[in-house]
Amino acid sequence: MLVKTKAQRIRKYLREHGGKDVVIIDLKGESNIADFFVVASYESPTVLKSAVRDIWEYITSLNLTVNARHKEVQNDGWFVIDCSEIVIHLFSEEMRAFYSIEKLWEGYLKKAEEEKQIE
Repeated sequence: MLVKTKAQRIRKYLREHGGKDVVIIDLKGESNIADFFVVASYESPTVLKSAVRDIWEYITSLNLTVNARHKEVQNDGWFVIDCSEIVIHLFSEEMRAFYSIEKLWEGYLKKAEEEKQIE
């Protein structure tokens, strides 16, 4: 399965499991960090913690290897799951607004949205 397809499946999974404003930022060929960021927000840190606990099995089903993660979900409102080609950013709504990760990668977000419209 292509990495892009995996990112799209993660986006769909997050949307179906309470994620809000779930977007893919396409960095393929543009960054050494990852090929794709998947970004989602949750209405509160409590809901975020639940989402983080629930996603592990799904990540495994996509044959993704998690390179780095916290042992426990912290109360800071931002959780990052590094799967090499795909990095998943899960935020509380407040922390997502504060960090504005989409603004940092705005040009690549537009690229992903344009491709999504073509699909």
